[in-house]
Amino acid sequence: MRVKTLVTACFFFICNLVLAQNTCNTYYPFKKGAKFEITNYNKKGKKENVSKYEVTDINNNVATIKTTVNDNKNKELITSSYALTCNGNSISFDFKSMINPEIYKQYKDVDMEMTGTNLELPNDLQIGQKLKDANLNLAMNMSGIKMNMTIDITNRSVNAKESITTPAGTFNCFALSYTNEMKMGMKMTFKIKEWIAEGVGVVKSESYNKNGKLMGYSELTNFIK
Repeated sequence: MRVKTLVTACFFFICNLVLAQNTCNTYYPFKKGAKFEITNYNKKGKKENVSKYEVTDINNNVATIKTTVNDNKNKELITSSYALTCNGNSISFDFKSMINPEIYKQYKDVDMEMTGTNLELPNDLQIGQKLKDANLNLAMNMSGIKMNMTIDITNRSVNAKESITTPAGTFNCFALSYTNEMKMGMKMTFKIKEWIAEGVGVVKSESYNKNGKLMGYSELTNFIK
């Protein structure tokens, strides 16, 4: 599995489907049946895969999201689901949603134990705002062979307001950035830029290596409320 694909898809799994009730839906719709499609590209603009999301259930302050990943020929690779919780004036992402569903496919016969801190997004984004860190710790046991993976999301900040155009339309967005550090035998650090629109969610994301070179990007290519 390519690292860039893992990171790019991971962040959209984390960020694009933040859902909440009336007090938490400033930037995202909260409606059963809402659908999003995110297309992931490599640094040269070649399509690598498509992530599709659907709100399948809403129960009080918790929304269930179904995720389907298709390859660049539209063949289904993996499906999974996760929950998102409304906490008053913010939304809380289950830390398990930081895992790319392809990890579950690759290690489907491996015992996994996950712990971590949920990632939160406030309902009142403002330029210059600093956001809370989040992390995930994944312990795997493969017939007595133990492996550990960690994901740390730090230095989250709101930097500007910008207009972004994708195949899904043109959106007025807040521009956010943060650092993603992954450890699984070796440490990899990425800088992430993303743009989030009111009532829609994240419409674009870019991943850069520690030297500032573009690794890949993702765009909102379809959106149905």
